[in-house]
Amino acid sequence: MWFADRVEAGRLLAQRLLHLSGQRPVVLGLARGGIPIGYEVALALNAPLDVVLVRKIGVPWQPELALGAIVDGATPECVIDQRLVAQLSVPQTYLDEEIARQQKEIERRRKIYTKGRPPIEIKESTAIVVDDGIATGASMRVALRALRRRQPRRLVMAVPVAAPDSMELLRPDADEVLCLDAPEDLGAISLFYGDFHGVEDEEVIALLERANKAIANKARI
Repeated sequence: MWFADRVEAGRLLAQRLLHLSGQRPVVLGLARGGIPIGYEVALALNAPLDVVLVRKIGVPWQPELALGAIVDGATPECVIDQRLVAQLSVPQTYLDEEIARQQKEIERRRKIYTKGRPPIEIKESTAIVVDDGIATGASMRVALRALRRRQPRRLVMAVPVAAPDSMELLRPDADEVLCLDAPEDLGAISLFYGDFHGVEDEEVIALLERANKAIANKARI
């Protein structure tokens, strides 16, 4: 399946999530690529949109290969693939330094994205976690585990495209899983999009503000 851009992917995903519109949904997009997807889903479901701040811990000489990931929260959650660490002989000193560096980046993003606003409450709601695609699943796994601690009534993972083996590994961490396409020969997520530009901070901030302003305006009607 091929998507023109994240807007189209988000709208197609939203069509498959409409059955959740009456379950007090909250949409949570992984920063940064998941926010344009989440924006379209939030509009379709008339749901608030919030950001999940996750940072990948990459292999030193191959940053795109994930050793694990860390997610923001009252108690930051960090998942490391110790088997891969041992296989690649990655030193613990590198892991400690990289985790600290990514925590600082998460803090920076939290300040500019939310402007001091506390996270949107998801307790007893249906939390829909979205991203623009899943390769290894490291970022999504740590996000799901952290969000589960916030006690949503139902935790849903939804993505346009993903590696089949990663999807299966993530299923136990969610109550419902939706993926529009899970090709065996996934390769790079970008290959499934016509426009897969890098999402910058300004775009994330604008989409969060627009989504939640739309919800506030509807509430006043």
